[in-house]
Amino acid sequence: MPARIYAGTSGWAYPLWKPTFYPAKLPAKRFLEHYATRLNSVEVNYTFRAFPTAAMQAGWVAATPPGFRFSFKAPQRITHFKRLRDCDVIVADFVAALEPVRQAGKLGPLLFQLPPNFKADAAHLAAFLATPALTGEHAPAVAFEFRHESWFTEEIYAVLRARNAALCMAESDERQTPEVHCSSTYACFRLRRTSGYTGPELAALAERLTELAKTREVYLYFKHEDDPTGALHAEALLKACAVEGTQ
Repeated sequence: MPARIYAGTSGWAYPLWKPTFYPAKLPAKRFLEHYATRLNSVEVNYTFRAFPTAAMQAGWVAATPPGFRFSFKAPQRITHFKRLRDCDVIVADFVAALEPVRQAGKLGPLLFQLPPNFKADAAHLAAFLATPALTGEHAPAVAFEFRHESWFTEEIYAVLRARNAALCMAESDERQTPEVHCSSTYACFRLRRTSGYTGPELAALAERLTELAKTREVYLYFKHEDDPTGALHAEALLKACAVEGTQ
């Protein structure tokens, strides 16, 4: 696996990925174990609605090698219901719930994906980033996926930079986030185009990410589908990055 570049998809529990990605006879309980032999990170969307138990996380940690990373989507209670307001307790509970993965050294960024009708508010964002659970020695890395165009301003970028928080560079059929690196230590990409990505596009992306990884960790997640296209894209990207890294 290329150093400092972590790539995967948003989830792994997809039986329809057989037999192209998962072997035809592989039992579901071993999906993550196999996934982790080919990819080195996954974005867990389960946490959008519920916290994972310690037992669940112990299984995930045991199924993956030391260099593997788990990123987690923040609960909808934070991003959609409370819309980042008055949620110190929920954020603290969320961060505490992920302690088993953090203790194992496998915690990637926490993704705060805001609803499309949530407009920019720099003061509001700054107050949220001052939440105690997101500051201090063991504070997790955080990335924000803004889905209203009003967020893409220098004022917002300055707020993110002040807390070393990342702007998630998200791409879909509807929108594309500007590539602005607000964190000095990590970067986050979510590529969700339904048409997928061509070989030349993945090769060009690998070149960009390899250069970026010289100064920070890079996390990139393709969209999961009923077919394993995203997982295969991630595998091809990691291989291309490994080749780039030797040149």
